[in-house]
Amino acid sequence: MNEKQPYTVRNLFAVGKGMSVSFYVIDFVFRKLFRQNAAVKWAVHHTSTVHCPDNIVKGRDVYPGDSPGVYINAYNGITIGDYTNIGPNVGIISTNHDLVNNDKHVKAAPIIIGRFCWLGMGAVVLPGVFIADFTIVGAGAVVTKSFPGGYCVLGGNPARVIKNLNREECDAYAQSRK
Repeated sequence: MNEKQPYTVRNLFAVGKGMSVSFYVIDFVFRKLFRQNAAVKWAVHHTSTVHCPDNIVKGRDVYPGDSPGVYINAYNGITIGDYTNIGPNVGIISTNHDLVNNDKHVKAAPIIIGRFCWLGMGAVVLPGVFIADFTIVGAGAVVTKSFPGGYCVLGGNPARVIKNLNREECDAYAQSRK
């Protein structure tokens, strides 16, 4: 039998299961009334900052900045793959300042973060980095170079591979999400 869903605030306003209604109310107040992160087209935590959101290509079920304290600078572009999680206080910084004139930004390759990645609390991803699918960046890690192999856990400053993941298990999980 196909019954109609009752009318609730959650389903009337398409509030996701992972977030409370109050998150969206606070998001509305800060983005629409106070104009903080006003150019962002998705819900953002009021303590997060997103620069150049139009330069962000995000995959399915990815909401950059919905965790508290996230800082995203997308001047040179950022691509984030499907089902990637971004923890609190993460920094994703796609450009550096000019060494002489800090009013200018230096051109660099965009940041590319693969599918099913996880950036732990306080992690930092620097300009031009490519992180492949199924890469976990541990809390506090600073990713200064690319990790094209994926299927691993990164940790430290500068980040290095500290554990490899089971590729078959990861791929089976990815298939279950389709």
